[in-house]
Order: sequence, then structure tokens, then C-alpha cells
Amino acid sequence: MVERTPSGITGLDDLLEGGFLPGSAVLVSGGAGTGKTIFSTQFIYNGAMTSGEPGIYITLEEGAQNIWWNMKSFHWNIAKLQQENLVKIYRVGMFNPKDFALQFDEEIKKIREMVNEMNAKRLVIDSTTAFAMFMSNDADIRYNLFKLINETKKLGCTTLLISETRAKEGIPIWQQQSAFGVEEFVVDGVVNLYFRSPMRALLISKMRGTNQDKNAHPFKITNNGFEVNPTEQVLFEALMK
Repeated sequence: MVERTPSGITGLDDLLEGGFLPGSAVLVSGGAGTGKTIFSTQFIYNGAMTSGEPGIYITLEEGAQNIWWNMKSFHWNIAKLQQENLVKIYRVGMFNPKDFALQFDEEIKKIREMVNEMNAKRLVIDSTTAFAMFMSNDADIRYNLFKLINETKKLGCTTLLISETRAKEGIPIWQQQSAFGVEEFVVDGVVNLYFRSPMRALLISKMRGTNQDKNAHPFKITNNGFEVNPTEQVLFEALMK
């Protein structure tokens, strides 16, 4: 039996043969307001709370305090887990485009030290979209995203990378796998989140080493967090509207 890392997302592991492969890198992709941050913080929180796996949430966008507030809104006892060194929220400093390569290597070194210190098993990068803001052309974006994802995979953690998709001319948002069209080719899996009010849906479009469910399924965000309904399906026609 293949070892699995429970996702911590209610109902999701039923679609994944029990969870993510340990050490894999998974892209969590979707438009604004689809629930990417909730999905990813829940992955970190439940990993620590129910599986005893230390996790680090790395943000390039929101401050650590905002992430902490988001987690507390679900009545998750994040303070206790931080005190027990099971959860850490780390805010990456602003990159200077002129010194990007040097600063990038320094941040990877800091992250590696935190992973080793905590013996972290779970990692979130929020987000590839913000990371690319420090680059001026598509070639640099693709190269450095490739480098970022490969460096995180070397850490040995099961990693979620958040990517915010936006409407592009001639490409419906439901057809977009990532923000820049490169992330999905480097990662081991892609979880797409959709929101067409009042419908929310999740689709696992890729998961290496896994016979994942190929259908779109509804999910909801409750007082307990992110919950997938693995027994119901959403028609693709509904996502295209």
C-alpha cells in the first residue's frame, strides 16, 4: 500500500486514494475568492493538529498576522500549535529586482533552516503569483518559478503552492491551470478551485502516482473550514457559464 499524506480537507482524500504522496508539490489554483488560502491553511493546521506533522506557511502577500486571523476565524487553536513549534507563519521580505538572485537564494536558505529546525513535513507557498511580481518579463518568470518549485521539492516536504488565475483574452478562466502557464508542468499535482455564485467546485486535474477522481465536485466553506462533497458531481457546463 502506497503511503499517503492526509490533506486535512474534509472529503478530499476520498478523491485522492487517501491523500497526497509524501514530498509531492501540489498547485492550488483558482481565481480570487475561490478559497485557496482557506484550503492551504487547513492543510497546515490539520496536519499539525490531527497528524502531528509540523508545517510552515510562507506568505509573500499577506502579513503573518492576517494569516493568523484567518485561521482563528474558524476557531482553530493556532496559538497553541505555534507555542508547540508545530506551526510557523513566515513572511518573505520584499525582493529588490536588481539583487533578486542573491535574495532568492538567501530566502531559500532561511526556509531550509526553518524546515530542518522544526522537522517540518508540510509547506505552503502563498503565492507563485506574488513571487512573479518581482520579475519584468515572461522568460524570467518561467525560469524563476521553475527554480522555486524545484527548490521547494528538495526540502522533502509535502508542499502546496498557491496560484491565482485571472481572466485572459481568449482563454476562459475555467480552462486556466495556473497564473503563468508554467507551474502545472513542474508540480506533481494540480487542484483547481472554481466559484460561480452560488456554486463552488473543485477539480483535481493532475496528481502523479494517483488514480484521482476526474470529476468536478462541489465544496463549501463552513465554520469548520473547507469541505468537499465527494459523492456529488458538478457538470463542466456549469463551470463554463
